[in-house]
Amino acid sequence: MSDPAPASICDRVTRESREAEQLASYAMRSVDSIGRRYPESPDPHRTIFERDRDRITHSTAFRRLQYKTQVFLNDEGDHHRTRLSHSLEVCQVARSVAGVLRLNEPLAEGLSLAHDIGHPPFGHRGEWALNDCMAEHGGFRHNAQVLRVVDVLERRSPDHPGLNLTRELRESLLKHEKPEDWPDEFGLKPRHPVLEGQVVDLADSTAYNKHDIEDGLSAGMFTEQTLGAEVELWRVAQARIEERHPGFLSQSPDDPRLQIGRTANEVIGICIVDLCQATLRNVQDSGVESSADVRAHQTMLCAHSREVQPMVAELQRFLYKHFYRHPYLQAFRVWAKAVISGLFDAYVAAPAEMSTWFLEWGEDVGTERAICDYIAGMTDRFAVQEYTRLIGPVPPLERP
Repeated sequence: MSDPAPASICDRVTRESREAEQLASYAMRSVDSIGRRYPESPDPHRTIFERDRDRITHSTAFRRLQYKTQVFLNDEGDHHRTRLSHSLEVCQVARSVAGVLRLNEPLAEGLSLAHDIGHPPFGHRGEWALNDCMAEHGGFRHNAQVLRVVDVLERRSPDHPGLNLTRELRESLLKHEKPEDWPDEFGLKPRHPVLEGQVVDLADSTAYNKHDIEDGLSAGMFTEQTLGAEVELWRVAQARIEERHPGFLSQSPDDPRLQIGRTANEVIGICIVDLCQATLRNVQDSGVESSADVRAHQTMLCAHSREVQPMVAELQRFLYKHFYRHPYLQAFRVWAKAVISGLFDAYVAAPAEMSTWFLEWGEDVGTERAICDYIAGMTDRFAVQEYTRLIGPVPPLERP
C-alpha cells in the first residue's frame, strides 16, 4: 500500500510567502529580483535564488575548485584547504550570519559558493602571474573573471551562454570592482552590495583567518607560542576554553591538532557572534528599511564591533607577516609565475594546442583573452600536465 500523498508541498509560491513573512525588511526577497538576462519560466518548487545556488553547485567551474590551490599546492597534504573546502567554509559562516539576521540564505549560499570560481590555478600567486601575462591585453582580475565564468564560459543551455544567474547575484560578485570597471549593463555602481553580499565578504575573511591559522601551524610556518604572544584574539579564545575545560590546553595530547582546532574554532565562534550582533546594531541604528536602502547607505553595515575589529586586524597583520610573506610562499610565487607565463607563451606560439572550443573562442575575444580564460579555468594538476606536455618538466619548487 502506497504512502498517502502529503496534504501540501512546499512549492516556490509557499517559499516566497515564507520569505515575505520571515525575512527582515532589509533582506533581498526573491520576488523583488530584477531577474535574469535571458527570461526563463519560474521553477515550480525553487525560488529564483535557490536555482542560482543549485546551478553554481552543479557547474564545472565549481567542481574544479577541489583541485585548485587555496594557499598550498593540492599535493602537499591531505588536510590543507583547497578552493573548494574554503568556499564551503565561507558558505557555512555566511549561512550562520544570514540566518541570525533573517537575510536570504540561498542568495548568501550562492554567492559564497561562486565567489572564487574565477581564480586560476596556484591561488593568488597564479592570479598575479596571469595578470602580468595580460598586462598589455586588459589585465586579469579574479572578481571580473568570476562574472565572466558564470556569464559566458560555463554552458548549461543551448539557448544562451553562461548560467543565466540573477542580476543581484551577478552584481554582488563584483563587490571589489572599481567604478571604472563596473559593467555598463548594470548602470550606476551602488555604494555597497546587498546585505547578503556584505555578509559573504566578511564570511570570506572570517573563514580564511581561521583556516590559515590551522594551515600555518600545521605547516610549521609559525608556532602557537608566537601566535599567542602576538594575537590577542588567540589569547581570548584560549582563556574561554580554559574556563570551560580546565587543564585541557596544558595537556600533552597524542594529537595536538585537537587543541589547535578547538582554539581556532573558538576564534571563529567569537568572530561570528560579534559579526551578527554588531551588524544588527548597525542596521538598527542606520534606519534602513529595504535592500535598496542598504545599497545606498553611506557605510557598509556588515562589520565587526569596535571591540573585536582591532583584534581581527591584529590577527590579519600577524598572518601577513608570518604566513603570507613566509619564504616558502615567496618561492611559490616565483614558481607559479614560471609555470603560468610558460603556458601562456606556449599557447600564444601555438593556439591550436588549446581545446577546440577555446581556439574558436579566440576569434571572438582575441587570442590572448581566450588563452587567459583557458588557463584561468585549469586546475593545479592540469596546468602542470600541460606545462610538461608543451614545454617539459616543471621547474623545481624551492622549499626554504
